[in-house]
Amino acid sequence: MSISTTGVLPRARKQELPRKAVRRPDLRRWISPVVLVAAWQIASATGLLPSDKLSSPWTVVRAGVEVARSGELGDAFAVSLGRVGAGFALGAAAGVLLGIVSGLSRWGEALVDPPVQMLRTLPFLGLIPLFILWFGIGEETKIVLVALGVAFPLYLNVHSGIRGADPNLVEASRALGFTRAERLWHVILPGALPQALVGLRQSLGLAWLALIVGETVNADAGVGYLINNAREFLRTDVVVVGLVLYALLGLVTDALVRLAERKVLRWRTR
Repeated sequence: MSISTTGVLPRARKQELPRKAVRRPDLRRWISPVVLVAAWQIASATGLLPSDKLSSPWTVVRAGVEVARSGELGDAFAVSLGRVGAGFALGAAAGVLLGIVSGLSRWGEALVDPPVQMLRTLPFLGLIPLFILWFGIGEETKIVLVALGVAFPLYLNVHSGIRGADPNLVEASRALGFTRAERLWHVILPGALPQALVGLRQSLGLAWLALIVGETVNADAGVGYLINNAREFLRTDVVVVGLVLYALLGLVTDALVRLAERKVLRWRTR
Protein backbone atom coordinates (compact mmCIF):
# COMPACT_ATOMS: atom_id res chain seq x y z
CA MET A 1 0.00 0.00 0.00
CA SER A 2 2.78 2.39 0.85
CA ILE A 3 4.49 1.72 -2.46
CA SER A 4 1.38 2.58 -4.48
CA THR A 5 0.82 5.73 -2.44
CA THR A 6 4.32 7.04 -3.00
CA GLY A 7 4.03 6.28 -6.68
CA VAL A 8 0.65 7.94 -7.25
CA LEU A 9 0.71 11.04 -5.05
CA PRO A 10 3.61 12.81 -6.78
CA ARG A 11 1.87 12.38 -10.13
CA ALA A 12 -1.37 13.76 -8.76
CA ARG A 13 0.44 16.76 -7.33
CA LYS A 14 2.13 17.44 -10.64
CA GLN A 15 -1.17 17.32 -12.45
CA GLU A 16 -2.79 19.70 -9.96
CA LEU A 17 -0.15 22.42 -10.43
CA PRO A 18 -1.73 25.35 -12.29
CA ARG A 19 -0.24 26.14 -15.64
CA LYS A 20 1.08 29.60 -16.23
CA ALA A 21 -1.35 31.45 -18.46
CA VAL A 22 0.10 32.69 -21.72
CA ARG A 23 -0.54 36.40 -22.10
CA ARG A 24 -1.79 37.13 -25.59
CA PRO A 25 -1.80 40.60 -27.12
CA ASP A 26 -5.15 42.33 -27.17
CA LEU A 27 -5.83 42.84 -30.87
CA ARG A 28 -8.73 45.16 -30.07
CA ARG A 29 -6.22 47.91 -29.29
CA TRP A 30 -5.24 47.94 -32.99
CA ILE A 31 -8.77 48.60 -34.26
CA SER A 32 -8.88 52.38 -33.78
CA PRO A 33 -5.32 53.05 -35.11
CA VAL A 34 -6.01 50.97 -38.23
CA VAL A 35 -9.33 52.76 -38.79
CA LEU A 36 -7.67 56.17 -38.42
CA VAL A 37 -4.90 55.31 -40.88
CA ALA A 38 -7.45 53.91 -43.36
CA ALA A 39 -9.57 57.07 -43.06
CA TRP A 40 -6.45 59.18 -43.56
CA GLN A 41 -5.56 57.24 -46.73
CA ILE A 42 -9.11 57.48 -48.10
CA ALA A 43 -9.27 61.23 -47.43
CA SER A 44 -5.96 61.71 -49.23
CA ALA A 45 -6.96 59.53 -52.19
CA THR A 46 -10.29 61.30 -52.67
CA GLY A 47 -8.80 64.79 -52.41
CA LEU A 48 -10.52 65.72 -49.17
CA LEU A 49 -7.06 66.10 -47.61
CA PRO A 50 -4.72 68.04 -49.95
CA SER A 51 -1.21 66.62 -50.27
CA ASP A 52 0.36 70.03 -49.60
CA LYS A 53 -1.30 70.04 -46.18
CA LEU A 54 -0.69 66.43 -45.20
CA SER A 55 0.73 63.61 -47.29
CA SER A 56 -1.02 60.25 -47.49
CA PRO A 57 0.18 57.33 -45.34
CA TRP A 58 1.58 55.54 -48.39
CA THR A 59 3.55 58.65 -49.38
CA VAL A 60 4.88 58.90 -45.82
CA VAL A 61 6.01 55.27 -45.94
CA ARG A 62 7.85 55.84 -49.22
CA ALA A 63 9.48 58.99 -47.82
CA GLY A 64 10.59 57.04 -44.75
CA VAL A 65 12.20 54.39 -46.93
CA GLU A 66 13.87 57.13 -48.98
CA VAL A 67 15.46 58.98 -46.05
CA ALA A 68 16.42 55.67 -44.43
CA ARG A 69 18.24 54.50 -47.54
CA SER A 70 20.04 57.81 -47.90
CA GLY A 71 21.33 57.55 -44.32
CA GLU A 72 19.74 60.81 -43.17
CA LEU A 73 17.27 59.09 -40.86
CA GLY A 74 19.91 56.93 -39.18
CA ASP A 75 22.23 59.87 -38.58
CA ALA A 76 19.39 62.02 -37.19
CA PHE A 77 18.26 59.18 -34.96
CA ALA A 78 21.74 58.66 -33.52
CA VAL A 79 22.19 62.38 -32.75
CA SER A 80 18.79 62.72 -31.08
CA LEU A 81 19.27 59.54 -29.06
CA GLY A 82 22.62 60.79 -27.79
CA ARG A 83 21.08 64.09 -26.68
CA VAL A 84 18.25 62.36 -24.85
CA GLY A 85 20.68 59.96 -23.17
CA ALA A 86 22.92 62.74 -21.87
CA GLY A 87 20.01 64.91 -20.75
CA PHE A 88 18.25 61.99 -19.11
CA ALA A 89 21.34 61.04 -17.09
CA LEU A 90 21.71 64.60 -15.75
CA GLY A 91 18.02 65.15 -15.11
CA ALA A 92 17.42 61.77 -13.46
CA ALA A 93 20.37 62.23 -11.09
CA ALA A 94 19.20 65.72 -10.10
CA GLY A 95 15.52 64.78 -9.76
CA VAL A 96 16.12 61.66 -7.65
CA LEU A 97 18.68 63.36 -5.40
CA LEU A 98 16.52 66.44 -4.78
CA GLY A 99 13.44 64.25 -4.26
CA ILE A 100 15.24 62.20 -1.61
CA VAL A 101 16.55 65.29 0.19
CA SER A 102 13.16 66.99 0.13
CA GLY A 103 11.25 63.84 1.06
CA LEU A 104 13.39 62.78 4.00
CA SER A 105 13.80 66.12 5.75
CA ARG A 106 11.47 68.97 6.63
CA TRP A 107 14.37 71.37 6.29
CA GLY A 108 15.21 69.81 2.93
CA GLU A 109 11.65 70.34 1.74
CA ALA A 110 11.63 73.95 2.96
CA LEU A 111 14.87 74.73 1.11
CA VAL A 112 14.52 72.62 -2.03
CA ASP A 113 10.82 72.53 -2.87
CA PRO A 114 10.06 76.27 -3.44
CA PRO A 115 12.70 76.89 -6.15
CA VAL A 116 11.92 73.55 -7.82
CA GLN A 117 8.21 74.39 -7.97
CA MET A 118 8.96 77.82 -9.43
CA LEU A 119 11.24 76.39 -12.12
CA ARG A 120 8.73 73.63 -12.90
CA THR A 121 6.10 76.14 -14.05
CA LEU A 122 8.37 77.86 -16.57
CA PRO A 123 7.73 76.91 -20.23
CA PHE A 124 10.54 75.42 -22.32
CA LEU A 125 10.21 78.03 -25.07
CA GLY A 126 10.65 80.83 -22.55
CA LEU A 127 13.92 79.34 -21.31
CA ILE A 128 15.56 78.82 -24.70
CA PRO A 129 16.77 82.44 -25.24
CA LEU A 130 18.30 82.46 -21.77
CA PHE A 131 19.98 79.08 -22.29
CA ILE A 132 21.41 80.26 -25.60
CA LEU A 133 22.95 83.25 -23.80
CA TRP A 134 24.39 80.97 -21.10
CA PHE A 135 25.46 77.90 -23.08
CA GLY A 136 25.60 79.09 -26.69
CA ILE A 137 23.96 77.39 -29.66
CA GLY A 138 25.73 74.05 -29.24
CA GLU A 139 24.65 70.81 -27.66
CA GLU A 140 24.52 72.13 -24.10
CA THR A 141 21.23 74.00 -24.58
CA LYS A 142 19.43 70.92 -25.90
CA ILE A 143 20.84 68.65 -23.20
CA VAL A 144 19.87 71.07 -20.42
CA LEU A 145 16.32 71.32 -21.82
CA VAL A 146 16.01 67.54 -21.77
CA ALA A 147 17.47 67.39 -18.26
CA LEU A 148 14.84 69.86 -17.00
CA GLY A 149 12.06 67.85 -18.61
CA VAL A 150 13.31 64.71 -16.88
CA ALA A 151 14.09 66.16 -13.45
CA PHE A 152 10.73 67.63 -12.43
CA PRO A 153 8.45 64.55 -12.76
CA LEU A 154 11.07 62.37 -11.06
CA TYR A 155 11.44 64.89 -8.24
CA LEU A 156 7.69 65.07 -7.61
CA ASN A 157 7.16 61.32 -7.68
CA VAL A 158 10.21 60.41 -5.59
CA HIS A 159 9.22 63.04 -3.02
CA SER A 160 5.63 61.77 -2.96
CA GLY A 161 6.74 58.14 -2.74
CA ILE A 162 9.04 58.79 0.22
CA ARG A 163 6.42 60.82 2.07
CA GLY A 164 3.89 58.07 1.39
CA ALA A 165 5.99 55.31 2.98
CA ASP A 166 4.03 52.99 5.27
CA PRO A 167 4.47 54.39 8.82
CA ASN A 168 3.90 50.93 10.31
CA LEU A 169 6.84 49.51 8.39
CA VAL A 170 9.01 52.46 9.36
CA GLU A 171 8.08 52.01 13.02
CA ALA A 172 8.72 48.27 12.80
CA SER A 173 12.18 48.91 11.35
CA ARG A 174 12.94 51.22 14.27
CA ALA A 175 11.80 48.56 16.73
CA LEU A 176 14.09 46.04 15.01
CA GLY A 177 17.05 48.35 15.51
CA PHE A 178 17.57 49.50 11.94
CA THR A 179 19.85 52.48 11.53
CA ARG A 180 18.65 55.51 9.56
CA ALA A 181 20.61 54.37 6.50
CA GLU A 182 19.17 50.85 6.77
CA ARG A 183 15.63 52.20 7.07
CA LEU A 184 16.22 54.31 3.98
CA TRP A 185 17.66 51.43 1.94
CA HIS A 186 15.42 48.56 3.06
CA VAL A 187 12.08 50.26 3.82
CA ILE A 188 11.63 53.80 2.51
CA LEU A 189 13.22 53.57 -0.94
CA PRO A 190 11.57 50.22 -1.85
CA GLY A 191 8.24 51.70 -0.76
CA ALA A 192 8.82 54.74 -2.97
CA LEU A 193 9.90 52.68 -5.99
CA PRO A 194 6.44 52.23 -7.60
CA GLN A 195 5.82 55.98 -7.51
CA ALA A 196 9.34 56.68 -8.79
CA LEU A 197 8.78 54.39 -11.79
CA VAL A 198 5.62 56.32 -12.63
CA GLY A 199 7.72 59.47 -12.57
CA LEU A 200 10.27 57.76 -14.80
CA ARG A 201 7.63 57.08 -17.44
CA GLN A 202 6.46 60.69 -17.29
CA SER A 203 10.05 61.92 -17.48
CA LEU A 204 10.84 59.96 -20.63
CA GLY A 205 7.77 61.39 -22.34
CA LEU A 206 8.78 64.93 -21.41
CA ALA A 207 12.38 64.22 -22.46
CA TRP A 208 11.28 63.66 -26.06
CA LEU A 209 9.01 66.70 -25.89
CA ALA A 210 11.88 68.88 -24.66
CA LEU A 211 14.13 67.48 -27.38
CA ILE A 212 11.56 68.36 -30.06
CA VAL A 213 11.46 71.93 -28.75
CA GLY A 214 15.25 72.21 -28.65
CA GLU A 215 15.89 70.65 -32.04
CA THR A 216 13.23 72.56 -33.93
CA VAL A 217 14.34 75.94 -32.56
CA ASN A 218 18.08 75.65 -33.02
CA ALA A 219 19.84 72.59 -34.41
CA ASP A 220 22.05 71.53 -37.29
CA ALA A 221 21.51 67.78 -36.82
CA GLY A 222 18.97 65.37 -35.35
CA VAL A 223 15.36 64.47 -36.03
CA GLY A 224 14.18 68.02 -35.33
CA TYR A 225 16.64 69.39 -37.87
CA LEU A 226 15.37 66.83 -40.39
CA ILE A 227 11.80 68.04 -39.79
CA ASN A 228 12.74 71.72 -40.10
CA ASN A 229 14.72 71.11 -43.27
CA ALA A 230 11.78 69.24 -44.78
CA ARG A 231 9.43 72.09 -43.84
CA GLU A 232 11.57 74.54 -45.78
CA PHE A 233 11.09 72.42 -48.93
CA LEU A 234 7.37 71.76 -48.23
CA ARG A 235 8.05 68.02 -47.76
CA THR A 236 5.15 67.20 -45.45
CA ASP A 237 5.84 63.50 -45.94
CA VAL A 238 9.30 63.81 -44.38
CA VAL A 239 7.88 65.99 -41.61
CA VAL A 240 5.43 63.22 -40.73
CA VAL A 241 8.26 60.65 -40.87
CA GLY A 242 10.15 62.64 -38.24
CA LEU A 243 7.08 62.98 -36.04
CA VAL A 244 6.36 59.24 -36.32
CA LEU A 245 9.96 58.53 -35.33
CA TYR A 246 9.59 60.72 -32.24
CA ALA A 247 6.37 58.90 -31.35
CA LEU A 248 7.93 55.46 -31.83
CA LEU A 249 10.93 56.38 -29.69
CA GLY A 250 8.60 57.56 -26.95
CA LEU A 251 6.56 54.35 -27.12
CA VAL A 252 9.65 52.14 -27.07
CA THR A 253 11.19 53.87 -24.06
CA ASP A 254 7.86 53.74 -22.22
CA ALA A 255 7.54 50.02 -22.99
CA LEU A 256 11.05 49.40 -21.64
CA VAL A 257 10.17 51.14 -18.37
CA ARG A 258 6.95 49.13 -18.09
CA LEU A 259 8.94 45.93 -18.63
CA ALA A 260 11.40 46.96 -15.94
CA GLU A 261 8.46 47.81 -13.67
CA ARG A 262 7.04 44.30 -14.01
CA LYS A 263 10.45 42.78 -13.24
CA VAL A 264 11.35 45.03 -10.32
CA LEU A 265 7.90 45.09 -8.69
CA ARG A 266 7.20 41.38 -8.83
CA TRP A 267 6.51 41.44 -5.09
CA ARG A 268 3.32 43.43 -5.62
CA THR A 269 0.14 41.37 -5.48
CA ARG A 270 -1.61 43.51 -8.13
